Amino acid sequence: MNTQDRVPDDKIKLNKVGITDLKTLIKIKRKKKEYWHTPTINICIDLSEHKKGIHMSRLIECIIESLEEEIEEEHYSLEDLGKNILEKVRSKHSYEKGEISFRSDLPLMKKTPKSRKRTVEIHEIVVKVMYDKAWKKVLRVEVIGNTLCPHALELSGKTHIQRAKGTLEIECEFEKDVSLEEMIEIVEESFSSQVYTLLKSEDEAHVIETMHENPRFVEDVTRRILERSKRFGCKARAECISYESIHRHNVYSEGEL
Repeated sequence: MNTQDRVPDDKIKLNKVGITDLKTLIKIKRKKKEYWHTPTINICIDLSEHKKGIHMSRLIECIIESLEEEIEEEHYSLEDLGKNILEKVRSKHSYEKGEISFRSDLPLMKKTPKSRKRTVEIHEIVVKVMYDKAWKKVLRVEVIGNTLCPHALELSGKTHIQRAKGTLEIECEFEKDVSLEEMIEIVEESFSSQVYTLLKSEDEAHVIETMHENPRFVEDVTRRILERSKRFGCKARAECISYESIHRHNVYSEGEL
C-alpha cells in the first residue's frame, strides 16, 4: 500500500489539497487566432478522512498529458483544458470536489485611436474551473484605464486624473459562452478613457479629450461595468481602484449582481 493511501492518525476530511504556483507554457487556438500563455496553475481536490495524502505526481502527470493531447486543437480555451485535467485527475484519484485555476496575461492587438498604429495591450486574466456535482467556471479580467474626477472639474473647471484598475469577474455554468475579450471590452469602455501602450501626439490629444468628456468616480466605473455585464445573465462582481494622483491614499469601489 502506498503511504498516501494509509489511514491518517487524525481522521478529518480536508477541503482542499493540491499544488499551487505551477508554471507552464500553453498555446491556445481560438477563432482563428493563436494565443500563447505562461500561466500559473493551482489545482486542488478534497481529501477523504480515510486517506493520509494525495498522489502529487498524478496531478502533474494529468496536466502534462492534457497539454500533449489537446494543444493542437483548433478551437480551444483555458476552461476546456481545466475541465480535461480535472477529469483525468478523477480517473486516477477519486474526489467529490475539485478545482483548477489559471492566472495568465492575455495579449490583445489593438490600434491607437487616431494614428491607427498597431499596439499590444496586456491584460491579466484568471480562469477557474470547479466541480461539485456539476461543472462551473469563474472568469476574471483585470484591466488598466483611467479616471477623471468630476467633483474637482465641476468645482474649479480643472481636475486631476489617475490611472485606475477595473476588474470584472463572472461566475456561471460551464457551458455558458462568455468571452474574455468581451469582458475586457466592457471594463475598458467603463473608464473615463482607455489607455494605450503606444500613443502618438494625436492619440494623446484624443485620450485627454475623451477623459474630459467622461469624468467618472470609481463608483461610476464599477456601476457601469456591472450594468454592461447584465448581458451575460450570470453572477457578476466588479471593482475599481483609483491610484490617486493628489492623495496619499487610493480610492476603491466594489459591487455585484
